[in-house]
Amino acid sequence: MNNALQQPFSRDVLTIDPSATALSIEAWLRTTVARTLHRRGAIVAVSGGVDSAVCAALAQRALGSQRVHTLFLPGQNSTPQSRQRARELCAGLDLPLEEQDIAPALQSLGCYTMRDAAIARVFPDYRPGQRYKITIASGMLERDRANVFDLVLEGQGGQLQRARLPLDSYLELVAATNMKQRMRKLLEYRAAEARNYAVIGTPNRLEFEQGFFVRGGDGLADCKPIAHLYKTQVYALAEYLGVPASIRAEQPSTDTYSLPQTQEEFFFALPYATLDLLLFAHRHAVPIAEVAAVMQMLPEQVERAFRDIELKKQHAQRLHQPALLCEAVE
Repeated sequence: MNNALQQPFSRDVLTIDPSATALSIEAWLRTTVARTLHRRGAIVAVSGGVDSAVCAALAQRALGSQRVHTLFLPGQNSTPQSRQRARELCAGLDLPLEEQDIAPALQSLGCYTMRDAAIARVFPDYRPGQRYKITIASGMLERDRANVFDLVLEGQGGQLQRARLPLDSYLELVAATNMKQRMRKLLEYRAAEARNYAVIGTPNRLEFEQGFFVRGGDGLADCKPIAHLYKTQVYALAEYLGVPASIRAEQPSTDTYSLPQTQEEFFFALPYATLDLLLFAHRHAVPIAEVAAVMQMLPEQVERAFRDIELKKQHAQRLHQPALLCEAVE
């Protein structure tokens, strides 16, 4: 439920005390893991990104290095840089890091065959191994329209080709991609059950509220310690916790497609710092004129952004919904 804001809306409204925030989350983790979930420790899958890094650091501070086990689970399109960042993080935290390549399992399940067939329907000259990505068509703030997607393919000499992605090809590509998230979660729970550990989910508030997660994949966890924090707050916490600069400087990425791709161009359509403030304003029913003045946006741009936020929140609610029952089980 939206609550009216009790202070003037400003660009500083998301400022936190990182020390107090960290202590609060650490206390919650200790109680939740041991007393609520009755687990001995925690599993954190680290990606080389800031969200999982912050979760690993908080878990290590809350439970100790001997009760936190980390996983790095690269696929076919994961970068060497992400592995390097994950190793740097875990070495600094004195956390054991288990690495397992999920590409062979995905290959045997037909993930990459499904992906290649979907791309080839859009670009008939596509050959496996060419780099590609999905992006939101630009201009979300400039006109009213539903989000539509383009497929971007790298040709010879690095030249990029772009084509509108038909619905059937989009659905197949996303389904293939989601197999990666679900395979990673399978391995997280295998590692957790072998140790009687809890699986830590790593979404921030933008991802949690806007539905940037896979149902049964990265959306599945036993507890989610930073789901109440906006992305800018996660970065503030990362700096306080001493997360390596190499991770804090990295642009938020899906690390999913073979061409470099930011979360902004794949899903959010706006820079995370801008979207943080817009989501906050939307939640607290800040008048559009006031938001526009602070954000230096046109009122109609704020309205369009709010509509996109509402649509994504509806999508997120469907992803969060538990399985439906024919009759209540009492």
